[in-house]
Amino acid sequence: MKKATYVLFFLALLGTGSCTKDLDTINTNPNAPIEVTPSLLLRKVIYDYGEQMSYEGFVAGNLLGQYFTAIDFNLFDRHSLTEPQVGGNPWPVLYTNLRDNEIILQQARNNPAYVVYEGPALILKAYLTAALTDMFGDVPYSEALRGQQGEVTPAYDAQQAIYTAPGGILDNLDQAIAAIGQYTGARKLEGDILFNGKLSAWVTFAYSLKIKYLMRISGRQDVSAQLQAIYDAGNFMKTNDQDASFDFTNGPPNNFRLATLRAGDFNLFILSETMEEILKDLDDPRLAVFFRPTGNDNTQYKGLLNGPNASTTSISVANYSLTGTIFRERTGELDANFMTAWETNLFLAEAAERGLINADAQALYETGVQRAFEYWQTPLPAGYLSSGPAAYGLNGADKVRQILTQKWLANIVNGYEGWIEYRRTGYPALKTVAASLNNNLIPVRLPYPTDEDALNHTNFSAAAAATNGNSINAPVWWDAN
Repeated sequence: MKKATYVLFFLALLGTGSCTKDLDTINTNPNAPIEVTPSLLLRKVIYDYGEQMSYEGFVAGNLLGQYFTAIDFNLFDRHSLTEPQVGGNPWPVLYTNLRDNEIILQQARNNPAYVVYEGPALILKAYLTAALTDMFGDVPYSEALRGQQGEVTPAYDAQQAIYTAPGGILDNLDQAIAAIGQYTGARKLEGDILFNGKLSAWVTFAYSLKIKYLMRISGRQDVSAQLQAIYDAGNFMKTNDQDASFDFTNGPPNNFRLATLRAGDFNLFILSETMEEILKDLDDPRLAVFFRPTGNDNTQYKGLLNGPNASTTSISVANYSLTGTIFRERTGELDANFMTAWETNLFLAEAAERGLINADAQALYETGVQRAFEYWQTPLPAGYLSSGPAAYGLNGADKVRQILTQKWLANIVNGYEGWIEYRRTGYPALKTVAASLNNNLIPVRLPYPTDEDALNHTNFSAAAAATNGNSINAPVWWDAN
């Protein structure tokens, strides 16, 4: 009897060991993958960033850049930026997509089957990082995205290092170009909704981004030799079919998010007085693309000074121009863009006019304007570039101001770019808002989110101290104005 008990106990132990040994296999669902393939992640990163930041650009970036005015729920328009309402919090959007993109990059570096993704992932890392630091300044970077390694309180890197140090924005673009050039495999780049897997287009994208980022830091560093080399090589965006962009649709699930807002929310956004004056001074037909005539008079377009105090000001929407049908009823004609030919040409025109490169500034300017009109599906009026106010240098016009104003105009859908470029250049001149909550100052950075104080207190405190208490009036490194 005792012998039988021992045998049963021994067999039970064997059975327990066997169950433990095979536990992972038994409890793994073969139909539920534990790792997302880079093709799915690439598609997700591109679409999510483009969709979310196009929305952010509309409801928040375009208030800071004074394209639109918000007539209610408008603390952001009055420059109380710590209280985002309809939008104004791009931090989680950027870090979520940087995290997912980092997974693609590590998969590409650790699995030979995925090496084709390395170059595009490095380009997107540079792009997303630039968007982040251009808005906030110093941010967690070199120690960020390492949660699996136990790093959950990353230090804030200086913006200068984020741009120029090894592993920074410019270096990542160089690494990406080299990685794509060295790729000899047969595997196709899948999930690419920007260029349909065309690696050479990613290289052109990278060079256009280098032009943009070199110009962004040109007030702090001599970038002329690097710009000249890119210009002479000629591998940058020249025509709109080279743009890094994807199309929205007229209906769900891929229409522009503003098309799904209830009418009352959409109608909070009207033509800014700043935008009205610039478009009318140029006799620019894009006024009718970006905005609608007033409800009270379908022959008139009228804007409002940014930042009204909605609690003390009575505003009749019918007296002002709402945003255009392309942002709501016709979103199939709208793109989410990362980089365009018009933007590239206008950056190069500025570089030429400032003497940073040897090139024909007027030809680059006129090409940039033509591409921008094509992008916005608007015929370029006869005389616009030859005899009108936009004619290059006509009657002593400030050529740099003309270049930057045209770039600002076309950037109406491109995130926070108009505001960022205003901070870098001072063009076009923005107005003091009607009921400022920031001492009549135009903000020059976004504040770090309050969550950072709770989740990363020590490093947040150091970064806040370096920006005069997380002030929106503390310029970022490249802001030499």
